[in-house]
Amino acid sequence: MNQRTPRPPRRSGRPNPYYDGPVSDHFDGTIFFNPGGTPPPGLKSLLRWQFGSGKIAWPDRYPSPHDDHRPDERVEGAGLRVTMIGHASLLLQTAGMNILFDPVFAERASPLRWFGPKRRNPPGIRFASLPPIDAVLVSHNHYDHLDLAALARLAAEHDPLFVTPLGNDAIIKGAVDAQRIVTGDWGDTVSLSPEVTAHFEPVHHWSARGGSDRRMALWAGFVIEAPGGKVYHVGDTGFHDGINYRAAADKHGPFRLAILPIGAYEPRWFMTPQHQNPDEAVRGHKLCGAAHTAGHHWGTFNLTDEGIEEPLTALEQALAKHGVAPETFRPLRPGEAWDIP
Repeated sequence: MNQRTPRPPRRSGRPNPYYDGPVSDHFDGTIFFNPGGTPPPGLKSLLRWQFGSGKIAWPDRYPSPHDDHRPDERVEGAGLRVTMIGHASLLLQTAGMNILFDPVFAERASPLRWFGPKRRNPPGIRFASLPPIDAVLVSHNHYDHLDLAALARLAAEHDPLFVTPLGNDAIIKGAVDAQRIVTGDWGDTVSLSPEVTAHFEPVHHWSARGGSDRRMALWAGFVIEAPGGKVYHVGDTGFHDGINYRAAADKHGPFRLAILPIGAYEPRWFMTPQHQNPDEAVRGHKLCGAAHTAGHHWGTFNLTDEGIEEPLTALEQALAKHGVAPETFRPLRPGEAWDIP
């Protein structure tokens, strides 16, 4: 890995519109960064990738056999159920709580309604079919993870608690009552209920909503601590030599469930710092000590070069290579619900 100094030089003359806080080992006073990690590729690399010829076409539609799932209102006690909505949007039900991760119901993962990655399948749980939502956890501000229209509708119809890393509240508060937003830094915790706690944990990624706000809001993973066990959720990450997986295991493990991305990883020369591939996801599954893993971040939005089902083939090969039973690591389709043993 291309190692970086722990604290890059402070950027001068470029105010951060989202966050004003003390310098830390991952914030230089203006931008956030991955300690010892790799920053996102720049414009030259982006243009090289975008004008290359490696992109595999996706079908216009990729329907799920589990489409239009209607979940139970609650899962009580130590029961643990995860249901895929699509891409990185999932519903977690446990201890009587309903928690949404990165809810995106938009037709496109884009700031524009007429341009950008378009859904290949509808949300596996339609918005109107959602059970009462108690908490919404937003991992970072990329458009395939933060859908302001969906957050505004959730606020109006469900009034959940919104939990997100530092700086993202400045974006979300335009759609949500600021008093219902809790932010945190890596290592912080927030109580979701008397029995359920969320921990903010580091992942190797970045953030941006436009061309002038790169890395000005923090990104994070979450550990959910509940009576039925711990859940490790990662919205987006580069593998980063497994550093964050080992740290999560040392601090919180073992996990009853991990929720890990397995898609949007090609070409590797461009995507490695920001998106792990299926082999790295399986290695992460083992490193963090997860008994079961749900794979997400594939099959809905065409963001990168691999074909729509390539993550499935690559995951099957990785599971065999690393000796992991396929029934313990499942790539979920929209509307698919999994009751975790």
